[in-house]
Amino acid sequence: MWTFLVLAAMTVCAQTKYDVTTFGAKGDGTTDDAVAIQQAIDQCSREGGGRVLLPRNHTFLSGPLQLKSNVELHLEATATLKANPDESIYRLSAFGDNRGEGMLWLWAKDAENISITGRGTIHGNGIAFMGRELSDSYELKPLADPTFDPRPHVLTLTAVRNLTIRDVTIREGAYWTVHLIGCDEAVIDGIQLLNNLKIRNGDGIDLDHSRNVRISNCHITSGDDCICLKNRREFAEYGSCHDIVVTNCVMSSRSCAIKIGSENMDSIYNVLFDNCIITASNRGLGIQNRDEGTVTDVTFSNIQLDCRLWSDVWWGKAEPIYVTSYPRANGNHKDANWRFPKGQTEGRCGEVSRIYFNNITATSPNGCFVGGDAAGKVKDIFFNNVRINLTGGQTPCVMDKRPCRGEGFISVDASELLKGKVSLATENADVTIN
Repeated sequence: MWTFLVLAAMTVCAQTKYDVTTFGAKGDGTTDDAVAIQQAIDQCSREGGGRVLLPRNHTFLSGPLQLKSNVELHLEATATLKANPDESIYRLSAFGDNRGEGMLWLWAKDAENISITGRGTIHGNGIAFMGRELSDSYELKPLADPTFDPRPHVLTLTAVRNLTIRDVTIREGAYWTVHLIGCDEAVIDGIQLLNNLKIRNGDGIDLDHSRNVRISNCHITSGDDCICLKNRREFAEYGSCHDIVVTNCVMSSRSCAIKIGSENMDSIYNVLFDNCIITASNRGLGIQNRDEGTVTDVTFSNIQLDCRLWSDVWWGKAEPIYVTSYPRANGNHKDANWRFPKGQTEGRCGEVSRIYFNNITATSPNGCFVGGDAAGKVKDIFFNNVRINLTGGQTPCVMDKRPCRGEGFISVDASELLKGKVSLATENADVTIN
C-alpha cells in the first residue's frame, strides 16, 4: 500500500510539471524560446493547472509571454528568463490605447491563481534598450514615433485574482518592472528586485487600482520609485487602490523610494508601510497627488532612511518626507492627453488627509515638505517621533513640487528648517507634530 501511494503521488507530481525543455526550449541564451515556453503555459492552464518549470543551468531568451490561470511559473536556481533585445517584437502596449510608455513582455489579463516562484532570475535586459551611458543615467533612445515607445515592461498583470510572486530575483528592467493593475489578493514575498539605478522610468513595484496586496521581505533597487501606489486614467474601470501592507523591505532609489502618486484619478486609502530601511534615495517617503483622486488613511511607521541629492535628471531634492497635492502641469508630458480627463487640457487635485508618520529617523541634506495649492487640501498630517538629521549641503534648501502648474520649486532658508521640532517647510498645509 505504501509503495502504491508513493507511486501515485509521483504520478500526480509528474502530471502537473511542464518542463519547457520538453516543449522544445533550448535555454542556450541565443535562441528565442518564446514559442516553446508559451506552449508549456497554454497546455498547463488548459489541463487544469500546475508548474511550468524552467530548469537550472539554462538561460531562456524570450520574446513576449502571456501567463494564464492556475499556472505557477517556477525558475530553478541558476535558471534565467531573459528578455529578447529585439525591439521590433514588442507590439502590445502596457497601457492599452496609450502606446507611448512601453510594451508588454511577461503579462496576464483576466486570470486567477498565477504564481511566479523559485530561486532563478527574470532578467529584463534593460541596458539593451537604452541609449548612451552618462555619469548618472542612461540616455533614452530617440523615438521614430513619439507616441510609441518599444521598451518592454517586465511583468504586467491586469485583473488577476490570487497572485503570488515569491523568492525570485528580478533584475535590469527597461521600464516598469512589476505592475499590478486591478489585481485583488496578491502576495509579493522575499524577492530581490534589482534594477540598474541609471535606467530612467525603472519603477520597482507599481500597484495600480489594486487591493488586498501584501509586500514583505523584499530588497528593491530602482532608478525610479521602488514601490508606488497609483490610479492611472487608462485603467479607470478597475476602481480604487486600497488595503495595502508593505513590511520588512530594504530599498534604494534615484527617485522616491516609497511613493503614492503622481497619477491618481480615483482614491487610495487604508495603506501601511512598516519596518523598512531606505538608503541613498533622492527622496524617501512621498505622496505626490496631481490629479482629482484622494489619498487618505495612510501610515508610515518604524522606518530608517537616508537621502542623497542626485542630479536634476531625477525629480526630488532629497526631501525625506514629502506630502503634496498640486494640480498637474498643463501639457508638459508627451502623453499629457492621457493625464487629464478625456477632452480636457487642465486638471485639478484632490484631498490628502489623515496621513501618519510614526517613529521615522532620517538623515538628509534637506528637510521635509508638506504642501498644497489651497488651504484645507492637505490636512490632518501627523508627525509622531520623527527625527531628521539635517546634514546641509544646499543653500538655500529647495523643495521640488513638480509636476505642477506654475513654479515647480520653493526655496527655503536652511536656518528656518532648523527652528522647529522637525526640519519641515509647509505651504497651505495642516501638520501636527508630537
